[in-house]
Amino acid sequence: MVRCITFAALCLAVTAAQAGELAPYQAASIELGSIRGVAYYTEVPGGDRVVTTLTDGEAGLPVRFEVTLSDNQSLTLSVPSKLGEPSKVIEISRAGDKLVVSTPQSAAEKLAVTGSQAIGD
Repeated sequence: MVRCITFAALCLAVTAAQAGELAPYQAASIELGSIRGVAYYTEVPGGDRVVTTLTDGEAGLPVRFEVTLSDNQSLTLSVPSKLGEPSKVIEISRAGDKLVVSTPQSAAEKLAVTGSQAIGD
């Protein structure tokens, strides 16, 4: 019960930051279909400690992931979709002293962009 209350309080304190830069201890809202949660980070020796808590609906048991990211490292969270539909994906990456939460392009979109850039050059 205490976990659920803590998680709910954290969700209420969230600053929506999908596709945006985070500051230490600032929470980013994550939405991957029915999976929802928050992520925040703290600065630790050797990198940024990213803590992500996700749950599937109100009745779902929260799951927490923790990782320390160094410069140019990233963490990808994904939830599969129906057959033929793209997965729901969120990427948390560190570049220099910045931590960014974004929705990366799918592999097919990246290939199309890379191909069109090569043709245009």
